Amino acid sequence: MNEQWQRAVVQYGCETWSLTLREERRLRVFENRVLRRLFGSKRDEVTGEWRKLHNEELRDLYSLPNIVRVVK
Repeated sequence: MNEQWQRAVVQYGCETWSLTLREERRLRVFENRVLRRLFGSKRDEVTGEWRKLHNEELRDLYSLPNIVRVVK
């Protein structure tokens, strides 16, 4: 499933939404989960172990605005 399609599904009907802080957080969590699946893990240079990407790293890799900004 490509990311544009996923974004379209999440945005369906968003012009009628009024987001609470809880819903904004849940949208960000969902988007980060999808991006982590798309970009995969990263090997830590110090320990050599695989780890999840941090939110800042995801933002650097993904150039589009976050889902909450698009929905608002």
